[in-house]
Amino acid sequence: MAYVLNKNGKPLMPAKRRGKAGRLLEDGEAKAAKLEPSAIQLLYDSAEHAQPINLGVDAGGKTIGISATAEKEELYAAEAELRADTVDLLSARRAFSR
Repeated sequence: MAYVLNKNGKPLMPAKRRGKAGRLLEDGEAKAAKLEPSAIQLLYDSAEHAQPINLGVDAGGKTIGISATAEKEELYAAEAELRADTVDLLSARRAFSR
């Protein structure tokens, strides 16, 4: 998937097929905006229609999950693992200072 920006730099819906984004780059209709995550910017005027996107955050005890979804598909997903050793580290520091 490649993220798409319009001519003015506002985000549009991402391109599902990277081949489509590659053809736009080869034909000179778009330029590379970012390498990671891959994003292209269109060089021609386009409609500014965007679907509503829902953001979901699951704050668990050991991990936090984040997901951005459109009506039919998941656009972005990430998971972060929280540190679980903070209490042990503070207890060890307290013991060393005694």
